[in-house]
Amino acid sequence: MLLQVHDELVLECPKNEVQKTAQVVQETMANAYPISVPLETEARAGANWGEMSVLK
Repeated sequence: MLLQVHDELVLECPKNEVQKTAQVVQETMANAYPISVPLETEARAGANWGEMSVLK
């Protein structure tokens, strides 16, 4: 993890690990604390913030 900006995390990883890293981080963040409503998460990837695209 490089940076946290409010509710966003900025991470750096090898390109071939982007999908797996995003999956682990999304699951961890969505289940960090048990609450009665689900927490929705979204992962994006790109060379910089201007080139980010949503990961499926």
